[in-house]
Amino acid sequence: MTRFRLVLTSILVFAFIAVVAAYAGRRTAAEMTDGIPVRSFEFTYQVHVPANSDSAGPAHLWIPLPQSDGHQDIRGLRIESPVSHVQGRDPEYGNAFAAFAPTAQQSAAGFDVVLRFTAVRREHKVSLDAASLRNVSAAVSRHPSLQRYLQPDKLVPLNGIIAELAGEHTAGDTTPIQKARHIYDYVLATMRYDKSGEGWGRGDAVWACTSKRGNCTDFHSLFIGMMRSSGIPARFEIGFPLPEGKSEGDIPGYHCWAEFHLAGVGWVPVDASEAWKNPAKRDFFFGAHDTNRVFFTYGRDIRLSSDQKGDPLNYFIYPYAEANGQPVKNLQTHFSFRDVSAAQLAAAGR
Repeated sequence: MTRFRLVLTSILVFAFIAVVAAYAGRRTAAEMTDGIPVRSFEFTYQVHVPANSDSAGPAHLWIPLPQSDGHQDIRGLRIESPVSHVQGRDPEYGNAFAAFAPTAQQSAAGFDVVLRFTAVRREHKVSLDAASLRNVSAAVSRHPSLQRYLQPDKLVPLNGIIAELAGEHTAGDTTPIQKARHIYDYVLATMRYDKSGEGWGRGDAVWACTSKRGNCTDFHSLFIGMMRSSGIPARFEIGFPLPEGKSEGDIPGYHCWAEFHLAGVGWVPVDASEAWKNPAKRDFFFGAHDTNRVFFTYGRDIRLSSDQKGDPLNYFIYPYAEANGQPVKNLQTHFSFRDVSAAQLAAAGR
C-alpha cells in the first residue's frame, strides 16, 4: 500500500508539473526582455461583408493595419480575402490601412477579410521623477511636427468650458509636467467609467466634462482637450486591449489611450481610464502603458484617401465601407488573440 501511494503521489506531481508547464507556455504576459516586460501574441481581425440583394453593397472598404513603433513589433502580417487590396496611409497621420474595391458581383455576394499578425508588445514607461526631469526644459514643445497635436478636433474644442477647466486646474503651475499631472488628476477625480445609457464612446470632450462619465474615448478626449488648451501637445491613440491573466480568447472591442509631448523627453504615455479602473496603478499609468494592448492608429477626424466621400472618421479602429458615397452600417467583426512565448516565436522563425 505504501509503495502504491508513493507511485500515485509521483504521478500526481508529474501531472501537476506538466499542467503548469503547459500553462506557462501559453501565458506570456510576464516575460521579460532586458528587464522590460514583454507580451507576445497572435491577433486575428475578421470582417464579414454580408450579401446585398440590391446595388447598395460597398464599393470601397478600408481596414486599419497595426503599426510597428518603438514599443511594439508587428510580424508576419497576412491579409486573406477573395477581394484584392492595396495598402496605403492617410495623408495627415500616416495611419496604415488596407483598401478593398470589390466588384459589383463580389459586393452582392458578400465576402470576408481576415487579418492575421503576430505582435511583440513592450511596456512603454517614461521616468518622471525629479532626478530624471532635472535638466528638462520648462518650455512647451513647439516643433512643427507637433502643431497638429495643439489644434482642436471636431469633438475636442480648446475654448469654452475646456479652456476654463484647464486654466482653473493648472493655475500656478510653472512647468508642462505639473500641468499634465494636475489635468490627469482632475480627469480621474471627475470622470467615472460608465457605459450606461447614450452619449458615451464618441469622444466628445464637452459631453464628457458635463456628464462626468464615459469610456476610454471620453476620458482621453477630455484629457487631450485640456492639455492642448494649456499649450501642451497631446495625441489620441487607439487599438485593442488584451485581458490580463488570460492566454487566449475573444476581444469585445477597442481600447484607446493618450500621449503628451514633453520637451527634452518626447512622448509620455497616459492611460486615465485604466487608472480609474485600477486605482493602485494611478501613478503607473501617468507615464506608462502596459503590455496588455496592441496599437493601430493615431488621431481623430481622419480622411483616409481621396476615394472616401463621407465625412472624416471620428477615429479609425473598425472597418469602414462606403456605397454610393454613404457609409455602410452592416459590417460584422470578430477579434481574437492567443499568447505565444518567445521560444515559440523563435521556433517559428518570427
